Amino acid sequence: MELYSYFRSTAAYRVRIALGLKELEHELTPVNLVMGQQREQGFLAENPQGLVPALKLDSGEVLAQSSAILEWLEEAHPNPPLYPQDLLAKTRMRALCQHIACDIHPLNNLRVLRYLGETLDLEQSQVDNWYAHWIHRGFSAIEETVASFKAGFSMDGYPGMLEVFLIPQVYNAYRFKVDLSAFPHIVALDQRCQTLAAFATAHPIRQTDTPQEERA
Repeated sequence: MELYSYFRSTAAYRVRIALGLKELEHELTPVNLVMGQQREQGFLAENPQGLVPALKLDSGEVLAQSSAILEWLEEAHPNPPLYPQDLLAKTRMRALCQHIACDIHPLNNLRVLRYLGETLDLEQSQVDNWYAHWIHRGFSAIEETVASFKAGFSMDGYPGMLEVFLIPQVYNAYRFKVDLSAFPHIVALDQRCQTLAAFATAHPIRQTDTPQEERA
């Protein structure tokens, strides 16, 4: 498989983690969003949506949208499972994942932040406050659930789909210098995840397209 990715893309980061957790072999093809490579004809021919991530399967089919890709990975490669087997628990985890993907991430992605700064001409401090506001609102709905994990992770002894969605959002919060002191359990979960190979390898600072100055 071939994953079209950008080192800072929260959505691509999710898929990198899941591929690592499932130990699936794949190649990474960087698509620089800042330089506009997602709008080039070669990439649009693969993914007309012009977004990352996109996952090219061995068959040549290309999947778009991280949530859809992750659901495909879970069904096509069910071991290890990233959702609980219990239907109610699975639905609750899926709801938290969608809370991150639909209620937090879209308000804080690159296109939105650029629009706030470049089109609406907001000061950087105002853009940063916008970002922090939605992180705090979103993480407040997750902190109590993370606090309830009995063995440190959402799947008891190992991470599941919640961590796949949450940890990239934590990375972005750190990048924008959001104060996360109100969320000690989320912070601790992030620290536990970073000790695992799947998360460490997927981290933005370890991607081949990461600028050297950001790898320190």
